[in-house]
Amino acid sequence: MKKINVMIMVVVLFLITNVFAQEQQVGKHEFYKIKLDSLAIAYSKTTNIVFPNSILSVDRGSSDVLVQKAKGVDNILQIKAAQQDFTETNLTVVTADGQLHSFVVNYDEKKPLLNLVVGQKNSISDHLGSTEIENEAELKSYAELAFYEKKKVYNVKDYKYDMKLQLNGLFIHEGVMYFRINLENNSNVSYDISQFRFFIRDQKKTKRTASQEIEIHPLYIYNSTEIVVGKSEVCLVFALPKFTIPDKKYLAIQLMEDQGGRHLELQVKNKKLMQLTVLPTL
Repeated sequence: MKKINVMIMVVVLFLITNVFAQEQQVGKHEFYKIKLDSLAIAYSKTTNIVFPNSILSVDRGSSDVLVQKAKGVDNILQIKAAQQDFTETNLTVVTADGQLHSFVVNYDEKKPLLNLVVGQKNSISDHLGSTEIENEAELKSYAELAFYEKKKVYNVKDYKYDMKLQLNGLFIHEGVMYFRINLENNSNVSYDISQFRFFIRDQKKTKRTASQEIEIHPLYIYNSTEIVVGKSEVCLVFALPKFTIPDKKYLAIQLMEDQGGRHLELQVKNKKLMQLTVLPTL
């Protein structure tokens, strides 16, 4: 009888210990921290975030941040500041795979993160349009090499309002193309740069055919500036993911003046694009 009582006590103790252990185990996994990624956005530039799955919902911590889904796709979120120098806030995105993506959002007009890819080996990358994650230092090195390279391309320019916009260098290294662009201000009025944009467009638009545009976002900008004072010039290098231009289309490089009307545009056809120079490996 004593042996039976001892066995019962052992079983009861085992069950109690097991239940207690399970409760502790559940408690360990009940709460956990979600990694917060830092996101710098600007007033005059748009930040694009590419998610691995469709976006279900977006929550802004403040109305100082503007968000919208990119047209034609459901996994790209476009973000920009509604006002300058806003107070730090946050952004929460839920995707179709049930993942919660949380960002701390700050204002940075000079160095915003323009293109981010979520779900790579690193949670966020500033490379859009390639399966490889480019190192920003490497992009800077090759953009600088393109900046000082002597080889030039000609006859791609726009001149009006005493402003001259010219593409004078085309280079490539592996999967990245480098566009060297010169902006010359021959007027006495400073030119405030709102944005540079790159589009692939149809050469002609008929009344019955809708015009299609494909925007290409820079991976990196070398020697970036916001203003070109009168009687001066600047040279910038834009690193873009490798692409070609289909027949009956062209690459439009658009420069917009901030709070002004002196807008300029370059048109680059595929024939000109094929004149690019291969940069040596550093």
